[in-house]
Amino acid sequence: MRDSRRAAENASGPRSRERLNALALYAALSAVGHLLWEITQLPLYSLWRTASRTELAFAVLHCTGGDVLIALSVLLASVVLLRAWSWPRAQAQYIAALAIPLGIAYTAYSEWLNVYARQSWSYDTAMPTVPILGYQIGGSPLAQWLIVPVVVFAIVVETAPVSAWKF
Repeated sequence: MRDSRRAAENASGPRSRERLNALALYAALSAVGHLLWEITQLPLYSLWRTASRTELAFAVLHCTGGDVLIALSVLLASVVLLRAWSWPRAQAQYIAALAIPLGIAYTAYSEWLNVYARQSWSYDTAMPTVPILGYQIGGSPLAQWLIVPVVVFAIVVETAPVSAWKF
């Protein structure tokens, strides 16, 4: 009995560690990618012209923190919805294919909520927009949620041992 329990723990241990390492890498890369994107797109929002440096720094850190929470939420939701319990060993492409549109959809909702409903922020005239359900939604944040996760997923998959990923 003890031997079978030890065997089960040994079998799941490396996989659990592998999942946690992949999750940590995903979170860290998401943080870096979204931080860089938030800094880069700051001039596309009106606060670029009106806020102090401290307010701009807070906005970047606040938004990046939110981005990381969204990234982790859509990843975990995708794992649960697809029942991909062996992630990152299997179904990586399906998880990415679900997580990325979920992130884009949430971003479109969040932009609408904060620009139109709450009026928490506004776009500068330089912000490219995309019409969604009659509202002009910022193109840069939508592109952010396409580009950053694609790069992050690609790096996570590429850095994992080849034998660990089964597509």
